[in-house]
Order: sequence, then C-alpha cells, then structure tokens
Amino acid sequence: MISFREIVVQYPAASSPALNGVSLNVEPGSLTAVVGPNGSGKSTLVRTLLRRVPLNGGSIAVNDRALSTFDARQFARAVSVVPQREEPTLPLPVREFVMLGRHPHRGALSAVSSVDTTAVDRAIHLAGAEDTLSRATDQLSGGEWQRVRIARALAQEAPILVLDEPTAFLDVAHEMAVFELLDALAKDGRSILLISHQLNLVARFASHIVLLHEGKVAAHGSSDDVMRGAILERVYNWPLVVTRDPAVGAPALLPLRRSRR
Repeated sequence: MISFREIVVQYPAASSPALNGVSLNVEPGSLTAVVGPNGSGKSTLVRTLLRRVPLNGGSIAVNDRALSTFDARQFARAVSVVPQREEPTLPLPVREFVMLGRHPHRGALSAVSSVDTTAVDRAIHLAGAEDTLSRATDQLSGGEWQRVRIARALAQEAPILVLDEPTAFLDVAHEMAVFELLDALAKDGRSILLISHQLNLVARFASHIVLLHEGKVAAHGSSDDVMRGAILERVYNWPLVVTRDPAVGAPALLPLRRSRR
C-alpha cells in the first residue's frame, strides 16, 4: 500500500506548485489510476515516490512506513517502478536487462539462482517480450522497449507496482495486453498505481481513478464518479461527450470537433 498525504511540490522558479495538497491511497488488490492533462502533476507524483524531487509539504508512506526510512534495497523490494522515460546507459542483451530486476534479492557478488531464472522467465512471458530475447536493448523498437522495461519490473516481484504511461508506443493489441495484465496482478493482490492518458481503458480496468488538474485533485472515485462530461470538459478544456463503452458498459469519453468559423 502507498499513502500520499497532502503532497505539495513546487519546482524552483515555478510560479505555482506542481502538486498542491494531493492525497490518495493505493490499496492492495486494486488498480489505482491517476489521469489528467499534460502538466497536471501526474509524473511529479511518481518522482516524489522515487525521491527525485523533494516534498515541500505532506508525507508518503509505503506499507504504513515513512518513505524516508527506506534504503534503496528495501524500497526496491517493496516497490517496482516503470518510469515514463529511461535510456539504458549501455546496451545489454534483453535477458540480462530483465535480470536487473532481481538485484534487490541478491548480494552484490552472488550468482544467479534458479529462483532468479524462474522469475525472469515468468516476467518475460507475462510482459509478452519473448520475441525480443535474441536482441540487445539498443536494437528494440519503442514498443518492444516498453515491454522489456515492464518485464524487468515484474521480475522484481515487489508487492507494489508503479507504472508511468506504460502503454506509450504500444499498438492496440499490446496496449490491451498490458491493461489485462495489470488487472490480473491487482486481482492477485498487488497494489498497482498507473499513470495514464488512456481514459477509456482506465475506465474499463481501474478500481479507483484520481483526476488531477493544475496540481490538485479535481475528482476521484469510480469511473462513473470521474468520467462525467462537465468535469472532463473543464479539466481538458475541450468539448466532449461521455457515452458508454458498448463492449463492457464502462463510461467512454468521445472528444468532439470544435466548430470552425
């Protein structure tokens, strides 16, 4: 479980906070999605969890323990993260890259165990990355790189999984596969925090949605609570209607064309 309490973050020279009093819980067995327009504070929320930006106010706890009390290995055993942007320092064979997810469970000089190998094989399979195994990380397409990064996070076997725009660069089939995987992991008891622009897929799969706007929570709750035309039009500053997904009955956003004069 992750608890964000009244988080405030203001970047140097910024005229207003990137996050201003944001609170949310990421519960075990749930998929919590944070959505909102560009610049609303979504990725900053992940950076606070990774301690890459300091808090100006509020607190973060992981499994009821203050985030500040975790060392790097303890945090990596509790939380695995797929950041929005990442470039490998050196190209590695895909399997070696995914094996990096096992480092929190191994000593600095310990050999790869059968447990490590099994975890990596399972992670690669779950992420649908088997077709990348013959290549190095610098030989992957954008979508393949996303799947391999997700596999590394899964190999970590942490009970909490945080993903910042994990379906960027993915085609429809792989995008759906990622959402179905996250849904299955949540149902298996993991705590999933997802940052996403894919409102219609989020409405299908998320247990709880938090809508950010200008660093504040504009709405939160179920898809029916958040996916309301009046709320979304105001936040996204674009004409739209909210209808129903004919496949599953979830709310679905349909952006409209602005009339041209």
